[in-house]
Amino acid sequence: MFPREKIRNIAIIAHVDHGKTTLVDKLLQQSGTFRENEAVQERAMDSGDLERERGITILAKNTAINYKDHLINIMDTPGHADFGGEVERIMKMVDGVLLVVDAFEGTMPQTKFVLRKALEQNLTPVVVVNKIDRPNARPLEVIDEVLDLFIELGANDDQLEFPVVYASALQGTSSLESDSQGENMLALYETIVSHIPHPTESVDEPLQFLVTLMDFNEYLGRIGIGRVNRGIIKQGQSVAVMTREGGMKQARIEKLFGFQGLKRVEIEQAGAGDIIAISGIKDINIGETIADPANPEALPVLKIDEPTLQMTFIVNNSPFAGREGKWVTSRKLRERLFNELETDVSLRVEETDSPDMFIVSGRGELHLGILIENMRREGFELQVSKPEVIIRHIDGQKMEPIERLLIDVPEDSMGSVMESLGTRKAEMVNMVNHGNGNVRLEFLIPARGLIGYRTNFLTLTRGYGIMNHAFDSYGPYAGAGVGGRHEGVLVSMENGVATTYGLMSIEDRGTLFVTPATEVYEGMIVGEHTRDNDIVVNICKEKQLNNIRSAGKDDTVKLKVPRIYSLEQALEYLNDDEYCEITPKSIRLRKKILNKNERERAEKQRKTADANA
Repeated sequence: MFPREKIRNIAIIAHVDHGKTTLVDKLLQQSGTFRENEAVQERAMDSGDLERERGITILAKNTAINYKDHLINIMDTPGHADFGGEVERIMKMVDGVLLVVDAFEGTMPQTKFVLRKALEQNLTPVVVVNKIDRPNARPLEVIDEVLDLFIELGANDDQLEFPVVYASALQGTSSLESDSQGENMLALYETIVSHIPHPTESVDEPLQFLVTLMDFNEYLGRIGIGRVNRGIIKQGQSVAVMTREGGMKQARIEKLFGFQGLKRVEIEQAGAGDIIAISGIKDINIGETIADPANPEALPVLKIDEPTLQMTFIVNNSPFAGREGKWVTSRKLRERLFNELETDVSLRVEETDSPDMFIVSGRGELHLGILIENMRREGFELQVSKPEVIIRHIDGQKMEPIERLLIDVPEDSMGSVMESLGTRKAEMVNMVNHGNGNVRLEFLIPARGLIGYRTNFLTLTRGYGIMNHAFDSYGPYAGAGVGGRHEGVLVSMENGVATTYGLMSIEDRGTLFVTPATEVYEGMIVGEHTRDNDIVVNICKEKQLNNIRSAGKDDTVKLKVPRIYSLEQALEYLNDDEYCEITPKSIRLRKKILNKNERERAEKQRKTADANA
């Protein structure tokens, strides 16, 4: 066991894309953790396929490095507020945080979100101003912004005396001065060792260990990761497992692992303050306490912020159901969703009256989108409804989630962006002109108003706008008509294959979503209408053949490039009466009621019911 005073447990927190994972890379490389000839990929901590593809951290990861005679345990956390459940749990495992802030962008919505969580746990902060080599870097202004944020969030006097390290994670350099850089990360290592406190828990008291993260291994089964709160834990030891529901069961620790670099290393024992992994407890869960059987005391249950967005997950019942997926039944869908609950504490799954439908609630569109993307890659076929915010009734008042929106836009786009947000009930709370042609605007906006807004925003700013948002609070319900899509859609009238001739005949009616030779079915959405009503179209019709031929006429036909949606874009695009059909190979938009006559009948009944209400 490492001496307690030589251990440092820290979490790296930041807004998305401010350089946390790259910073961990350089700390690992310069610590001598890897062999000289060892091949290490960039962003080594982002191990998941989706993380590497999107360049974001989704799941919290931990690593350990040796610096001089110290052991530094580092937790890399997600920057997206959608994965806030991961961040909140990590705060229970550490004694201090490295708050990474971009030297140009400064404090952003998620910076505020993650810092609030750290200050609530009374953790010791170190501020790292990253990307100091970036053009237009403004480190001193950024430090003022960070200080204002600390004061706004109610930091105590000790937390306000935070040390500042200026770094370039990309170059692998750091310094205590804003106008010069050292040759390595030495300044950051020294600041961690001198400012972050060591664990103070006692190894002489009865054992307490809180399971904070989960992993799974084919050979070892479920693996619980967490921090030893007090006492000593040994391989082969009999323990009491305190469940989240208040029950208790006996178990045995089969294997114990410490961390070294990116590897797990088997160890014999660990003491208070150590971050370790345990295996051998068959159905262990996040939030459970492993305790001494003679003195079984449970630690407080992890409190996680409630979900703000929900969607309905439905078994695929389209005409193309079962063609492309491996898992298509409600039993498999239910099993997969409830398995996800074991590792994702921010997720909620409710069963409905129908065995084929499940209401899934999460922290945002990205949170639910990542789950759906993982499921389709595993071979699942399903349908989902439009994302809806979760309305609450607090003290008899109807309340809805409010997001804090921060956007950077070119000055010439500012007017049209403000106008578009005004129709979505956004309230501007701040405006800063950095003098470089860009303006930063800050709004409070109902979460409903942001669903489907990103595409519109990019169009208004010609792709130059940057938009970030995070959950702020629950506020009074802003009324109906906030957000949503205003354009109608082109709906296929029959089953068949789209033809060039059929697509040409409706091209001037709107924007197409499909290419020639695409298989379509009745009720499938094949384009966006130029007006606000839906129309039924026939894109499968063939050109009538006759004996009059115009030489070369068909050879010059060129269709406009169709709009192909990614999963997140498709989810944003949905209306209340539509589903998104998701398979391992395809993403299709469709009407809930496929038949035109039945749709019209249902719409009449809805209008009659609204009129009588």
